[in-house]
Amino acid sequence: MPTATILPFTTPSRKSVSPSSFRLTEKFILLLVFSAFVTLCFGAFFFLPDSSKLLSGVFFHSSSVETNTKTGTDSDGIHGAGNDENKLTRIRKDHEKALSEAKDTLQKRPDEIQREIQNEKENVINNVFVNRGDGDSLPKINFQKPPGAAGREPSDPETKEKRAKIKEMMKFAWDNYKQYAWGVNELKPVSKQGHSSNLFGSIQGATIVDALDSLYIMDMQDEFKAATDWVEKSLNFNVNAEISVFEVNIRFVGGLLSAYYLSGEEVFRKKAVELGEKLLPAFNTPTGIPWALLNIKSGIGRNWPWASGGSSILAEFGTLHLEFMHLSELSGKPVFAEKVMNIRKVLNRLEKPQGLYPNYLNPNSGQWGQHHVSVGGLGDSFYEYLLKAWLMSDKTDEEVKKMYYDSIQAIESHLIRKSSGGFTYIAEWKGGLLEHKMGHLTCFAGGMFALGADGAPDEKTGHQMELAAEIARTCHESYSRTTLKLGPEAFRFDGGVEAIATRQNEKYFILRPEVIETYLYMWRFTHDPKYRQWGWEAVQALEQYCKVNGGYSGIRDVYASHPSHDDVQQSFFLAETLKYLYLLFSEDDHLPFEHWVFNTEAHPLPVIRKENIKKPEV
Repeated sequence: MPTATILPFTTPSRKSVSPSSFRLTEKFILLLVFSAFVTLCFGAFFFLPDSSKLLSGVFFHSSSVETNTKTGTDSDGIHGAGNDENKLTRIRKDHEKALSEAKDTLQKRPDEIQREIQNEKENVINNVFVNRGDGDSLPKINFQKPPGAAGREPSDPETKEKRAKIKEMMKFAWDNYKQYAWGVNELKPVSKQGHSSNLFGSIQGATIVDALDSLYIMDMQDEFKAATDWVEKSLNFNVNAEISVFEVNIRFVGGLLSAYYLSGEEVFRKKAVELGEKLLPAFNTPTGIPWALLNIKSGIGRNWPWASGGSSILAEFGTLHLEFMHLSELSGKPVFAEKVMNIRKVLNRLEKPQGLYPNYLNPNSGQWGQHHVSVGGLGDSFYEYLLKAWLMSDKTDEEVKKMYYDSIQAIESHLIRKSSGGFTYIAEWKGGLLEHKMGHLTCFAGGMFALGADGAPDEKTGHQMELAAEIARTCHESYSRTTLKLGPEAFRFDGGVEAIATRQNEKYFILRPEVIETYLYMWRFTHDPKYRQWGWEAVQALEQYCKVNGGYSGIRDVYASHPSHDDVQQSFFLAETLKYLYLLFSEDDHLPFEHWVFNTEAHPLPVIRKENIKKPEV
């Protein structure tokens, strides 16, 4: 029989006969030392304020004290002898609990104690990781799908047939991407291989994420499931790479948010919030105006070197609001909303030249850069998001409403002109001088004016709709005047030229959606059949000139007799161009504008209402 079994106060077990067990004398000494330490702490309580909370919270995790701290019932505000007596009672209980825990601990083997310590360390590390945003710490949300996620079949047979053709185009683009470039950002449809832009750094799968909601909207269930599986298993943001904050936000964050609201799949919410948190270091500037570029591992940001002395770009930092407001809604974390609301504060403190917003703002000084104003590239989606921020707030955000309509008034006064041939266009403003050029990107403005017409002040609704129709006509004309019936990147109104690109570097077409976008809005608000007719003309041109064996490609010169393909199927072709075309030939109850607001990448996000998005459960 082992010696240990004949000693008093021990029982014959595998614990007591282990060669690594404490001897009785060692236990006794440890117990004496621990008791002396507890007695010392007990005496210190008379000199420390409410120190029972400190001891129990740090060493013994007293649930009673934690409850008092959370509910605010702690007796810090109570004075007198009764308060001291309550404290002493808690001290005695904590002292007794400490002795009991010490005795229990000394009965365990050293390897068990080490294992428990290691488990505690792992729990602490896991809690820190959750708080840093791995997505598992998200609050529970009572998900309710917003109205109009699905719509009725078109009642008109011809319209139904045309919509089916657009779905067929989507399937052709998707199938070729899946076959030749699956998991890569974009497809090269001529050479039939993957294509990755440096806009996304090492993040992959731009086409998959960008196309998620289009697949859902077009009822392509198998394709949507395959995309969802890829997002869950392969979409990775833990990369050491520099990304465009703007592009990653509108395509990845916007795409994930939209997919969540349409499907309710939790993986999309988790991924959207995870990525949103990785973008937050971009706001670490003296003014809070974010950097354009961010290394999402190191958190180091910078601006484009060509952007007016290190300035941030209006259309980039001004196109975060919709997504970040929804990130706060879905995460329960106000930091996202706070970041974009601070941008608004900075802008409202600045003087605007002629009421206009220049395209460049220095994030260090908080001052404008070059006084270059555009409703096209570098400025476009800033104005779009002013209007849509008001609409997404259920028309309650009066501050941003005023910002939008004031800016539209300034644009109309200083930028909108009419050509000798009667075409209304939006010029660019450079230090007070107009450049009579209008970009394809600017053509979204027709839809924006139509969308904002109903809320226009001083009974200007009719005027805004007229302006929207004129812009739509001008942009359609830019398509009609090309050989391929597809619009150039930019077109001019000078030197006797109207709605035609005169420079070689403005003649390309990269499957852009803005003209189709305006057709959709004009159709929804007027039901004038010409907008569907113009949309169908674009479909026929895309099929004839952009479709190649491996997908759809952009074209280098829309005035050439034979198209030269640029060999890129842009992710926004699936996200925007085909989605807008599909909705153009859908019923109005499919993603109705009173319930949904489209981000600048055509990802639909619901209007934020109390009955629409529940508060996170505690």
